[in-house]
Amino acid sequence: MTTTQIVLASRPLGMPTLDNFKFAEMELPVVGDGEVMLESMYYSIDPYMRGRMNDEKSYTPPFQVGKPITGTIVASVAESQSPFYKKGDVVVGMLPWQKKMIAPEDDLQKINVAIAPPSYFLGLLGITGLTAYFGLLDIGKPQMGETVVISGAAGAVGIVAGQIAKLLGCRVVGIAGSDKKIKLLKDEFGFDDGINYKTSPDMAKAIAVACPDGVDVYFDNVGGAISDAVISHINFYARIVLCGQIALYNSTKVPTGPRIQPMLLTRSVLMQGFIVSNYKSQFPEAIQKLEQWLSEGKLKGTETMLRGFDALPKALIGLFSGNNTGKMIVEA
Repeated sequence: MTTTQIVLASRPLGMPTLDNFKFAEMELPVVGDGEVMLESMYYSIDPYMRGRMNDEKSYTPPFQVGKPITGTIVASVAESQSPFYKKGDVVVGMLPWQKKMIAPEDDLQKINVAIAPPSYFLGLLGITGLTAYFGLLDIGKPQMGETVVISGAAGAVGIVAGQIAKLLGCRVVGIAGSDKKIKLLKDEFGFDDGINYKTSPDMAKAIAVACPDGVDVYFDNVGGAISDAVISHINFYARIVLCGQIALYNSTKVPTGPRIQPMLLTRSVLMQGFIVSNYKSQFPEAIQKLEQWLSEGKLKGTETMLRGFDALPKALIGLFSGNNTGKMIVEA
């Protein structure tokens, strides 16, 4: 049996292009003991994938040229040689970009699609939700009445982080790239205010207007000039959650910005980066809490869904142009 896969054809310089991806046919092996054959249903598209396209040392190994791109995928079991999975089960795992694949049982986790749509286990009830949960609660530690600012607020993690901050009684300000996204954040997800960075020529002034009492928690998904502006209004004893730097992922040279260390020092500010896998042992309790909030109507998810296996490269490139609202997903 053959299947189609997408491999890394070449490493990008700056913004990825379609030429960096290649479609290839491969022969699937026979399903062995402790393995299952899967048919992909939904593919998660995430900013960290851009870093893995570079040949650089990081917290996770780079993609290899000529080898398939990998990511989190929801799939259905088509054939099983595992006592833990039967045909028709829906699972999630870190898997290759293929239409079908053979996977070891230990690489998979069964999901309960009665709780939420399967795609939610890539977003709100998956790594996205966990990233927002641990970053905000463990590092940000927001207190009732504090001002929380979120960059990339209309992205997958930003929308969840903002809703959790509202649940904790905070004033939440989101930064995004269109008036439509700002309206969505305020009308659908309860954000108190929003800033369209594309129409704000003076971001520092825009932050001052939106945050008259300064910034107590900054959930940073973006980096660059936006973060420079937010940090210029940071309060004493504030916390900066360093979650992502998507504005810089396609830079071909080291960018220069303000030296923020004196401000962090004199205002006793905590700035901490994190990788969600740092909290792996706590995933079950966090998922339980996210599921509870979802069932109570206190959290909502939103997705940008592209359809068709061929759309995967386009979807990944689109992340860096702000083409998504909420979680970017490709349906098989």
